[in-house]
Amino acid sequence: MTDIGSLMREAAILMVTGMSVVFVFLTTLIYIVRLISKLVPEELPPQTRTMIQRTTSTNTTGVKPEVVAAISAAVQQYRSAKQN
Repeated sequence: MTDIGSLMREAAILMVTGMSVVFVFLTTLIYIVRLISKLVPEELPPQTRTMIQRTTSTNTTGVKPEVVAAISAAVQQYRSAKQN
């Protein structure tokens, strides 16, 4: 049977070796990802004419002002009835 000191030494060597391998692998992976992100251009979604027209219109919901007024009045009536 070997003594505990040599076992601890072998365990420490194995731990340091494993941590070094993982560190080198992750560092290499980070640099490869950075290099690829610089080489490959960022993909932008194509802007279509309909998207531009939708953003410029003021009433995008399509709800008539009369309906909005009726809903607002109903909410106001509900809130005033609930407070009393």
